[in-house]
Amino acid sequence: MMIFAPLGCLAAILLFLSIPLILVLFFLNLVSFSFGQLGLSPATTMALILAMLAGSLINIPLTRRRVTYSFPATIRGLFAQPQYSGVALNVGGAVIPIALSIYLVTRMPSVWQVLVATVVMAAVAKALARVVPGRGVVLPVFVPPLVSALLAVLLAPQFAAPCAYVSGTMGTLIGADLLNAHRLRGFPGMLAIGGAGVFDGIFLVGIVAVLLTALV
Repeated sequence: MMIFAPLGCLAAILLFLSIPLILVLFFLNLVSFSFGQLGLSPATTMALILAMLAGSLINIPLTRRRVTYSFPATIRGLFAQPQYSGVALNVGGAVIPIALSIYLVTRMPSVWQVLVATVVMAAVAKALARVVPGRGVVLPVFVPPLVSALLAVLLAPQFAAPCAYVSGTMGTLIGADLLNAHRLRGFPGMLAIGGAGVFDGIFLVGIVAVLLTALV
């Protein structure tokens, strides 16, 4: 039995190291299934996922203002970089979800259900959003997708999946980011609409909301 112990330990180590890969593949399968409910092909789904992840690192400045700080007369002050504040649009968390939402709306047989669901979702996101110094706007993880999925099933059962995605993502962007922009003006740095923690919320809202509508 001692002869096979190293092989058993090696198998256990390989299994432990493969857990993150298994979780990533499981998550990608869930995302692919979720976007498939929106009528998107697997190739389009993978391209969107990669574009959102890569785009989360890109912010398009809308306004920018240089902020002047006073540093003590030390060597550190000589090499200090100029600081800026302003508003930017995150590609992965705002531009791509907005473009996808517009595409989905153009394929819907009726839009009033989506408008009502988006308005309600924006109000919910506004009520739940918290401004945290150093992180920006923070939302609970599961409440927004539950609300958007419920609204989609009740208002648009014939096209619940795209309604849930549009109302969830757009409602979160409007309610969490845009309606709280005035509360972030005094914070240093760039305010990224759809960036940081809100990007995570928008990404999960769209996926989980569509998954929930598929289970109903």
